[in-house]
Amino acid sequence: MNLNKVIIAGRLTADPELRTTSSGDSVASFSLATNRFWRDKNGEKKENTEFHNIVAWGRQAEIINQFSKKGSILMVEGRLQTRTWEGKDGQNRRTTEIVAENIQLGPRSGGQDNSSFDQTNTKSYQSGGDAQESAREEVPTIDVDQEDGSEEIKAEDLPF
Repeated sequence: MNLNKVIIAGRLTADPELRTTSSGDSVASFSLATNRFWRDKNGEKKENTEFHNIVAWGRQAEIINQFSKKGSILMVEGRLQTRTWEGKDGQNRRTTEIVAENIQLGPRSGGQDNSSFDQTNTKSYQSGGDAQESAREEVPTIDVDQEDGSEEIKAEDLPF
């Protein structure tokens, strides 16, 4: 049995970059930061931050670009993919990234910057606990497939 599945929740480190391929497909690249907290053997609180490169395709890429910005909270479910290419200097390059399959936008405060969002809402993701028990606000999901068959998403259809 083989399984290639990644689920992370974190904050955007910069605004997503949206591009269009030569075939007309939309692709967004962005990076999420995740934190891990623990206490060392002396009882001192420690923190480690990991940065994850993520790629989203199609309508998801457009949604991320339209409704997310630096500091936004996102939950990404996807798969790991490693790409190799030859750089301009002739050296072989390699990168591993997450190809997004499902993205949930985090809570947004009414007109305020997401960076002021209360950190207690994301602690369950960091500690592995139950997110729904500790979060004061449920993370909304955007389903790209609309009931009427259209792919257009209107602002009034968003859950926040």
